[in-house]
Amino acid sequence: MAKSVKSFFIIAISALFMTLAGCGASEPPPAEPPEDSDPPLGQTFTPHASAAGIPDRLTLESEKIVKFSEGGASDFYWANEYSNGGMFNCVWQKNNAVIQNGVMSMSVIKEKATCSKGTFDYTGAEYRTDKTYSYGYFSACMKAANCSGLVSSLFTYTNSPVWDEIDIEFLGKDTTKVQFNYFTNGVGEHEFLFDLGFDASKEFHEYGFDWQSNSIVWYVDGIAVYKATQSLPSHPMQIMANVWNGIGVDDWLGTTDDSSLPATAQYKWFAYAPH
Repeated sequence: MAKSVKSFFIIAISALFMTLAGCGASEPPPAEPPEDSDPPLGQTFTPHASAAGIPDRLTLESEKIVKFSEGGASDFYWANEYSNGGMFNCVWQKNNAVIQNGVMSMSVIKEKATCSKGTFDYTGAEYRTDKTYSYGYFSACMKAANCSGLVSSLFTYTNSPVWDEIDIEFLGKDTTKVQFNYFTNGVGEHEFLFDLGFDASKEFHEYGFDWQSNSIVWYVDGIAVYKATQSLPSHPMQIMANVWNGIGVDDWLGTTDDSSLPATAQYKWFAYAPH
Protein backbone atom coordinates (compact mmCIF):
# COMPACT_ATOMS: atom_id res chain seq x y z
CA MET A 1 0.00 0.00 0.00
CA ALA A 2 1.11 3.62 -0.39
CA LYS A 3 3.32 4.97 2.40
CA SER A 4 0.78 7.65 3.43
CA VAL A 5 -2.04 5.08 3.69
CA LYS A 6 0.16 2.72 5.70
CA SER A 7 1.11 5.50 8.15
CA PHE A 8 -2.55 6.42 8.64
CA PHE A 9 -3.44 2.78 9.32
CA ILE A 10 -0.70 2.44 11.97
CA ILE A 11 -1.75 5.67 13.69
CA ALA A 12 -5.42 4.61 13.73
CA ILE A 13 -4.65 1.22 15.28
CA SER A 14 -2.35 2.80 17.87
CA ALA A 15 -5.06 5.29 18.80
CA LEU A 16 -7.56 2.45 19.33
CA PHE A 17 -5.31 0.61 21.77
CA MET A 18 -4.53 3.79 23.70
CA THR A 19 -8.25 4.54 23.99
CA LEU A 20 -8.84 1.09 25.50
CA ALA A 21 -5.91 1.46 27.90
CA GLY A 22 -7.19 4.74 29.30
CA CYS A 23 -10.97 4.15 29.11
CA GLY A 24 -11.28 6.89 26.53
CA ALA A 25 -8.03 8.79 27.13
CA SER A 26 -7.13 11.17 24.33
CA GLU A 27 -3.33 11.12 24.45
CA PRO A 28 -1.85 11.41 20.94
CA PRO A 29 -0.49 8.08 19.70
CA PRO A 30 3.06 7.60 18.43
CA ALA A 31 3.48 7.49 14.66
CA GLU A 32 5.13 4.07 14.84
CA PRO A 33 4.67 1.57 17.72
CA PRO A 34 8.08 0.55 19.16
CA GLU A 35 9.26 -2.98 18.55
CA ASP A 36 9.16 -3.85 22.27
CA SER A 37 5.81 -2.18 23.06
CA ASP A 38 3.33 -3.85 25.41
CA PRO A 39 0.87 -6.24 23.74
CA PRO A 40 -2.63 -4.90 23.05
CA LEU A 41 -5.09 -5.18 25.90
CA GLY A 42 -6.75 -8.57 25.95
CA GLN A 43 -3.51 -10.39 25.22
CA THR A 44 -2.22 -10.04 28.79
CA PHE A 45 -4.90 -12.28 30.30
CA THR A 46 -6.72 -15.49 29.42
CA PRO A 47 -10.52 -15.51 29.76
CA HIS A 48 -12.11 -18.35 31.71
CA ALA A 49 -13.53 -21.19 29.63
CA SER A 50 -17.06 -20.17 30.69
CA ALA A 51 -16.72 -16.99 28.58
CA ALA A 52 -15.60 -18.72 25.38
CA GLY A 53 -17.22 -17.33 22.24
CA ILE A 54 -18.86 -14.31 23.87
CA PRO A 55 -18.31 -11.20 21.70
CA ASP A 56 -16.32 -8.18 22.90
CA ARG A 57 -18.39 -5.43 24.46
CA LEU A 58 -16.90 -1.98 25.13
CA THR A 59 -18.96 0.78 26.72
CA LEU A 60 -20.45 3.29 24.30
CA GLU A 61 -20.22 7.00 25.00
CA SER A 62 -24.03 7.20 25.02
CA GLU A 63 -24.21 4.61 27.83
CA LYS A 64 -22.22 6.66 30.35
CA ILE A 65 -24.55 7.97 33.04
CA VAL A 66 -21.90 9.97 34.90
CA LYS A 67 -18.69 11.40 33.47
CA PHE A 68 -16.44 13.09 35.99
CA SER A 69 -14.94 15.24 33.26
CA GLU A 70 -18.35 16.95 33.46
CA GLY A 71 -18.66 16.84 37.26
CA GLY A 72 -20.94 14.57 39.30
CA ALA A 73 -24.47 13.37 38.59
CA SER A 74 -27.77 14.13 40.28
CA ASP A 75 -28.66 10.42 40.50
CA PHE A 76 -25.55 9.65 42.60
CA TYR A 77 -24.57 10.70 46.11
CA TRP A 78 -21.76 10.04 48.60
CA ALA A 79 -22.57 8.13 51.78
CA ASN A 80 -21.81 10.21 54.84
CA GLU A 81 -21.28 9.70 58.58
CA TYR A 82 -22.47 6.15 59.03
CA SER A 83 -20.93 2.67 58.95
CA ASN A 84 -22.04 -0.70 57.65
CA GLY A 85 -20.42 -2.27 60.71
CA GLY A 86 -19.58 -5.95 60.72
CA MET A 87 -16.47 -6.54 58.65
CA PHE A 88 -16.47 -2.89 57.45
CA ASN A 89 -13.96 -1.19 59.74
CA CYS A 90 -14.63 2.41 58.74
CA VAL A 91 -17.13 5.26 58.72
CA TRP A 92 -18.27 6.56 55.32
CA GLN A 93 -17.24 10.19 54.92
CA LYS A 94 -18.25 12.42 52.02
CA ASN A 95 -15.06 14.42 52.60
CA ASN A 96 -13.01 11.37 51.59
CA ALA A 97 -14.16 11.84 47.98
CA VAL A 98 -13.12 14.54 45.54
CA ILE A 99 -13.64 15.25 41.83
CA GLN A 100 -10.60 16.84 40.19
CA ASN A 101 -9.22 16.90 36.64
CA GLY A 102 -11.99 14.65 35.35
CA VAL A 103 -11.44 11.94 37.98
CA MET A 104 -13.39 11.04 41.12
CA SER A 105 -11.09 9.80 43.90
CA MET A 106 -12.25 7.97 47.05
CA SER A 107 -9.86 7.22 49.91
CA VAL A 108 -9.47 5.22 53.10
CA ILE A 109 -7.81 7.37 55.78
CA LYS A 110 -6.48 6.46 59.24
CA GLU A 111 -8.48 8.79 61.47
CA LYS A 112 -11.00 8.38 64.27
CA ALA A 113 -14.66 8.89 63.40
CA THR A 114 -17.86 8.30 65.36
CA CYS A 115 -21.29 7.33 64.10
CA SER A 116 -24.34 5.53 65.48
CA LYS A 117 -22.48 2.21 65.43
CA GLY A 118 -19.55 3.46 67.51
CA THR A 119 -16.09 4.91 67.06
CA PHE A 120 -13.82 3.65 64.31
CA ASP A 121 -10.13 4.26 63.60
CA TYR A 122 -10.64 4.63 59.84
CA THR A 123 -12.83 6.47 57.36
CA GLY A 124 -13.74 5.30 53.85
CA ALA A 125 -15.92 6.46 50.97
CA GLU A 126 -18.92 5.20 49.01
CA TYR A 127 -20.72 6.51 45.90
CA ARG A 128 -24.20 5.24 45.05
CA THR A 129 -27.37 5.91 43.08
CA ASP A 130 -30.70 6.92 44.56
CA LYS A 131 -32.69 4.76 42.17
CA THR A 132 -32.42 1.10 41.21
CA TYR A 133 -31.60 -0.51 37.87
CA SER A 134 -32.63 -3.85 36.41
CA TYR A 135 -31.07 -6.12 33.78
CA GLY A 136 -28.43 -4.48 31.61
CA TYR A 137 -24.74 -3.74 31.15
CA PHE A 138 -22.96 -1.98 34.04
CA SER A 139 -19.42 -0.67 33.74
CA ALA A 140 -16.85 1.81 35.04
CA CYS A 141 -13.46 3.13 34.14
CA MET A 142 -11.44 2.83 37.33
CA LYS A 143 -8.08 2.41 39.02
CA ALA A 144 -7.94 0.22 42.14
CA ALA A 145 -6.56 1.17 45.58
CA ASN A 146 -3.30 -0.60 46.39
CA CYS A 147 -3.12 -1.40 50.12
CA SER A 148 -3.40 -4.64 52.06
CA GLY A 149 -6.66 -4.92 53.98
CA LEU A 150 -8.65 -2.75 51.54
CA VAL A 151 -11.35 -3.38 48.94
CA SER A 152 -12.20 -1.05 46.04
CA SER A 153 -15.20 -1.87 43.93
CA LEU A 154 -17.96 -1.48 41.39
CA PHE A 155 -21.18 -3.34 42.28
CA THR A 156 -24.96 -3.40 42.32
CA TYR A 157 -26.91 -3.96 45.53
CA THR A 158 -30.35 -4.08 47.11
CA ASN A 159 -31.72 -5.22 50.45
CA SER A 160 -35.37 -4.73 49.47
CA PRO A 161 -37.18 -7.06 49.32
CA VAL A 162 -34.13 -9.32 49.67
CA TRP A 163 -30.33 -9.03 49.54
CA ASP A 164 -29.22 -9.25 45.90
CA GLU A 165 -25.76 -8.11 44.74
CA ILE A 166 -23.30 -8.37 41.84
CA ASP A 167 -19.64 -7.52 42.50
CA ILE A 168 -16.41 -6.43 40.90
CA GLU A 169 -13.93 -6.18 43.79
CA PHE A 170 -10.21 -5.46 43.93
CA LEU A 171 -8.38 -6.78 46.98
CA GLY A 172 -5.68 -4.25 47.77
CA LYS A 173 -3.21 -6.92 48.85
CA ASP A 174 -2.85 -8.04 45.20
CA THR A 175 -4.21 -5.69 42.53
CA THR A 176 -3.04 -7.93 39.68
CA LYS A 177 -6.29 -9.85 40.25
CA VAL A 178 -9.99 -8.99 40.42
CA GLN A 179 -12.72 -10.88 42.29
CA PHE A 180 -16.17 -11.47 40.78
CA ASN A 181 -19.06 -12.50 43.01
CA TYR A 182 -22.83 -12.28 43.43
CA PHE A 183 -25.51 -12.78 46.09
CA THR A 184 -29.04 -14.05 45.53
CA ASN A 185 -31.55 -13.83 48.40
CA GLY A 186 -28.56 -13.30 50.72
CA VAL A 187 -26.67 -16.38 49.52
CA GLY A 188 -23.18 -15.72 48.14
CA GLU A 189 -20.07 -17.89 47.93
CA HIS A 190 -19.84 -17.49 44.16
CA GLU A 191 -16.39 -15.87 44.26
CA PHE A 192 -14.09 -16.18 41.27
CA LEU A 193 -10.61 -14.63 41.37
CA PHE A 194 -9.44 -13.62 37.89
CA ASP A 195 -5.78 -13.01 37.01
CA LEU A 196 -5.61 -9.75 35.05
CA GLY A 197 -2.04 -9.95 33.82
CA PHE A 198 -1.58 -6.29 34.79
CA ASP A 199 -1.70 -4.17 37.96
CA ALA A 200 -5.15 -2.58 38.26
CA SER A 201 -3.76 0.13 40.56
CA LYS A 202 -1.34 1.49 37.95
CA GLU A 203 -3.63 2.56 35.09
CA PHE A 204 -7.29 3.10 34.29
CA HIS A 205 -9.11 0.13 32.77
CA GLU A 206 -12.72 -0.61 31.91
CA TYR A 207 -14.52 -3.24 34.02
CA GLY A 208 -18.13 -4.29 33.61
CA PHE A 209 -20.76 -7.00 33.77
CA ASP A 210 -23.75 -7.87 31.63
CA TRP A 211 -26.62 -8.97 33.88
CA GLN A 212 -29.43 -10.93 32.26
CA SER A 213 -32.12 -13.20 33.68
CA ASN A 214 -30.13 -16.31 32.75
CA SER A 215 -26.52 -15.16 33.02
CA ILE A 216 -23.96 -12.69 34.34
CA VAL A 217 -20.93 -12.08 32.13
CA TRP A 218 -17.99 -10.07 33.48
CA TYR A 219 -15.76 -8.05 31.14
CA VAL A 220 -12.28 -6.52 31.35
CA ASP A 221 -11.39 -3.88 28.76
CA GLY A 222 -14.31 -5.02 26.66
CA ILE A 223 -13.39 -8.71 26.65
CA ALA A 224 -15.68 -11.31 28.26
CA VAL A 225 -13.64 -13.15 30.91
CA TYR A 226 -16.12 -15.05 33.13
CA LYS A 227 -19.75 -16.21 33.03
CA ALA A 228 -22.16 -17.39 35.76
CA THR A 229 -25.53 -19.03 35.12
CA GLN A 230 -26.70 -20.58 38.41
CA SER A 231 -29.05 -19.09 41.08
CA LEU A 232 -28.81 -15.51 39.81
CA PRO A 233 -30.11 -12.30 41.41
CA SER A 234 -33.30 -10.89 39.92
CA HIS A 235 -34.27 -7.72 41.81
CA PRO A 236 -33.48 -4.15 40.67
CA MET A 237 -30.42 -2.76 42.43
CA GLN A 238 -28.54 0.46 43.11
CA ILE A 239 -25.26 1.11 41.32
CA MET A 240 -22.50 1.53 43.88
CA ALA A 241 -18.75 1.91 44.31
CA ASN A 242 -16.70 2.11 47.48
CA VAL A 243 -13.30 1.80 49.10
CA TRP A 244 -13.09 0.36 52.61
CA ASN A 245 -10.92 -1.63 55.01
CA GLY A 246 -11.96 -4.82 56.76
CA ILE A 247 -11.73 -6.30 60.22
CA GLY A 248 -11.84 -9.98 61.13
CA VAL A 249 -11.33 -11.00 57.49
CA ASP A 250 -7.54 -11.03 57.28
CA ASP A 251 -7.61 -14.41 55.55
CA TRP A 252 -9.50 -12.71 52.70
CA LEU A 253 -8.20 -9.14 52.60
CA GLY A 254 -4.97 -9.29 54.58
CA THR A 255 -4.16 -7.00 57.50
CA THR A 256 -4.74 -3.28 56.93
CA ASP A 257 -1.37 -1.69 56.09
CA ASP A 258 -1.51 1.65 57.90
CA SER A 259 1.82 2.69 56.37
CA SER A 260 0.16 2.74 52.91
CA LEU A 261 -2.71 5.00 54.00
CA PRO A 262 -4.33 7.10 52.73
CA ALA A 263 -5.06 4.72 49.84
CA THR A 264 -7.21 5.82 46.93
CA ALA A 265 -9.42 4.31 44.23
CA GLN A 266 -10.17 6.48 41.19
CA TYR A 267 -13.00 6.55 38.64
CA LYS A 268 -13.49 8.37 35.32
CA TRP A 269 -17.08 7.34 34.59
CA PHE A 270 -19.95 4.94 35.31
CA ALA A 271 -22.24 3.48 32.67
CA TYR A 272 -25.50 1.55 32.36
CA ALA A 273 -27.28 0.20 29.28
CA PRO A 274 -30.63 -1.51 29.89
CA HIS A 275 -31.74 -4.69 28.12
